[in-house]
Amino acid sequence: MKTADIRRTFLDFFVRNGHELVPSSSLVYPDPTLLFVPAGMVPFKPYFTGEEKPLWDRATSAQKCVRTLDIDEVGKTTRHGTFFQMLGNFSFGDYFKADAIRYAFELITTPQGAGGLGFDPDQLWVTVLGPGHHPDYPDGDVKARKLWRKVGIPDERIQGRGLADNFWQMGVPGPGGPSSEIYIDRGPAYGPDGGPIVDEDRFLEIWNLVFMSEELSAVRSKSDFDIAHPLPSKNIDTGMGLERTAYLLQGVDNMYEIDEIFPVIERAAQLAGKTYGADREDDVRLRVVGDHVRSSLMLLTDGVRPGNEARGYVLRRLLRRSVRAMRLLGVDTAVLPELLPVSKDLMAQSWPEVEANWDGTSTAAYAEEGAFARTLTAGTQIFTGAAARTRAAGGDTLSGESAFQLHDTYGFPVDLTLEMAAEQGLKVDTEAFASLMAEQRDRAKADARARKGLATSTEAYRQLRADGETRFTGFTELGEETRIRGLIRDGAVVPAATAGEVVEVVLEETPFYAEAGGQDSDSGTIRADGADLTVLDVQRPVPGLIVHKVRLEAGELHPGQRVTAQVDADNRRGACMAHTSTHIIHAALREALGPTAVQAGSYNRPGYLRFDFRSNQPLSKDLRDQIEGRSAEAIGDDLPVSATEMSLDEAKALGAMAMFGEKYGERVRMVELGGAWSRELCGGTHVADTSQIGLLTLTGESSVGSGVRRVEALVGRDAFDRLAAERSLVLGLADTLRVQPDQLADRVSRMVTQLREAEKEIAALRAERARAAIGDHLAGAKDLGGVAFVGVRADAAGNDLRTLAQEVRDRLGERPGVVALIGGPDDKPGIVVAVNGPARDRGLNAGELVRVGASELGGKGGGKPDLAQGGGTDGSRADQALGAVERAVSGG
Repeated sequence: MKTADIRRTFLDFFVRNGHELVPSSSLVYPDPTLLFVPAGMVPFKPYFTGEEKPLWDRATSAQKCVRTLDIDEVGKTTRHGTFFQMLGNFSFGDYFKADAIRYAFELITTPQGAGGLGFDPDQLWVTVLGPGHHPDYPDGDVKARKLWRKVGIPDERIQGRGLADNFWQMGVPGPGGPSSEIYIDRGPAYGPDGGPIVDEDRFLEIWNLVFMSEELSAVRSKSDFDIAHPLPSKNIDTGMGLERTAYLLQGVDNMYEIDEIFPVIERAAQLAGKTYGADREDDVRLRVVGDHVRSSLMLLTDGVRPGNEARGYVLRRLLRRSVRAMRLLGVDTAVLPELLPVSKDLMAQSWPEVEANWDGTSTAAYAEEGAFARTLTAGTQIFTGAAARTRAAGGDTLSGESAFQLHDTYGFPVDLTLEMAAEQGLKVDTEAFASLMAEQRDRAKADARARKGLATSTEAYRQLRADGETRFTGFTELGEETRIRGLIRDGAVVPAATAGEVVEVVLEETPFYAEAGGQDSDSGTIRADGADLTVLDVQRPVPGLIVHKVRLEAGELHPGQRVTAQVDADNRRGACMAHTSTHIIHAALREALGPTAVQAGSYNRPGYLRFDFRSNQPLSKDLRDQIEGRSAEAIGDDLPVSATEMSLDEAKALGAMAMFGEKYGERVRMVELGGAWSRELCGGTHVADTSQIGLLTLTGESSVGSGVRRVEALVGRDAFDRLAAERSLVLGLADTLRVQPDQLADRVSRMVTQLREAEKEIAALRAERARAAIGDHLAGAKDLGGVAFVGVRADAAGNDLRTLAQEVRDRLGERPGVVALIGGPDDKPGIVVAVNGPARDRGLNAGELVRVGASELGGKGGGKPDLAQGGGTDGSRADQALGAVERAVSGG
């Protein structure tokens, strides 16, 4: 029974029994506590907890799931996988224990021809909550035991177990209840007799029935909790592992050998020249490939992209483990173009979105493999040398310096270094690695100072800092009478400066805000008797010291001189408006997206801001409108803005948001907007109330890295000018198209539709012209040692090129034939190779041939033996590409 058929049988059974078929949720579920959906009940959790009213009395689903806690066990055991499918039936206050058990037994034991799974009833064992494990269940789950006996399971095959195995709860106060697990006896070849309590390899669990009946008031562990009272309505939550059921029904030894995974393993073994089952170590690597390729495919299909954090990091690790396993099997060429399409064809039978999202999925996966290949080539040599030196010195720990070099220079993730070290029996000095990473961050800050024109050496700054901190008065004052403490030029303290020079000035106290927390520095002037200075930039190169980069317009400067420092008031006002607006947008984003939308960076200057936040999905137009509207409400509500100094612990207790990765002292400054609506640790300057911002408009939303999105906005007068310009543009377009402004969108939409229809007509004409040339192509076919070869530059592109190649191939008849067509624009040419059956019998393979041609075009390609396609970047080399394919056919 194929896996897709098992899935269909399960769902059809429960639909026949009055259950609503609920589609699977995406693996990326909107729950901030989850990276991915780890269980089939997750989408129904709000119904069980009472947060939402159930939409149905009873439901059934096949839910996509991913778990990565046991990733290192993948391939080594019979049942550890990262992606899996959970079949379930659910009741929300409808049927309970008797029907749940009856349904399960009926589905499992009914013959396959009659709509069941066809297991032998004599193979079934079940477990229930045993006696003596909880005071509220002194005799265990007596009812469940009786019901299993009633449907035909003898008492000797019903075993009692403890709370950790047979009582379900969420780990927190809320719903819970006893459960009953169903096991299949695989026979004496797999272990000793005695049921699940003796051996869970021979007796394999396939289905867990949860009888959700209790409200838990306290949860201390899986086996230590208090029951407050019965739930007002009793619920059923079940989960059957599709992969486990499949390998039992398909008569294979483990989940990796089922029909949805094993073809990937077979193809991987072919590429590596290995025989599955011949070598245990090779088999583990092949199973890793089979599991991880499928898991990566499903994550990519649901929109996850490789990155360095959270979901993106999990995907990156899966893809790179797959590639590295193939490297260890001896395959140094790209493997994902060979393996991922195999998995796609298998999984698309149950999940149509795999096919629909294939272009984005394959592009992201192949790009990641390319990047990792470059990393592996350089990094593996470095690692091997470092490991050899460690062992030669009699050590068992790879140095932190080696791990850091691999990470910093070659892009090796540290977990890969740990993994490779463990394979060679070595540890890694992770503390030294972490210390070097911290030093790197400090160097990055020094580099930033250098880009600002500040000295890269901090010696001069530390010399002046020894005389005390620079007191910042700018929260309350924009002007300050003060004294020059010191002057710095080219990284050294100097005794004087003259007109025309650009130097750094340190004052005893200053109203100038130094760039920090995303807020740009103040501008303004510094004046003394006979000296005028323009402030170009303000920074804090070392803690406690504020340094002004200035141009001396006239006069002379020397330490000890009295000066007047004056901040540009309009510039500061604009900066305050922009900085407060970043707090507003942060709060609005968290309201819209949840607590996972945390800040990942920001920048604001007068009139403009950008705000980076954690998210793997773009903001839809509706979400952008919602965030902009909520921001407008906050501005219109005239929320008071206040700043309070307190201890870090006090701020955390109040729920203040902190910037990830920032260091904070014992005393911090908490900025509030409207009380608890927005509380953030912040050292920047702000407006007194939100109405002073006036206007805020979002101008853009984009990706700035894996898992990080950016919104940009204008505030105040800049926002007004932007909206005025857009209004002028709308009025101008409306006038040109002779419609009212509110009709403009409809008019443009009709024009776009007309344009697309015209493009389709042009494409159809082009395709017709291309088909008309088929006869000419056939007439020009070359005989290459008995193989008819058609190689031309065709007037077609994309799917039309693919269709044309197939039509030409089919017209070749029974004689061995190869068709190679190149089409499309010169900057993005496409190539398709089609090979008929007689030619394939001679050993010719379209996938191999297309790679030859695509390489000449400056690109890559791949596909099946009968039809493959690729692309490149240099269509001017079409003749060379066709010639290369022709030579490959001749050689074949």
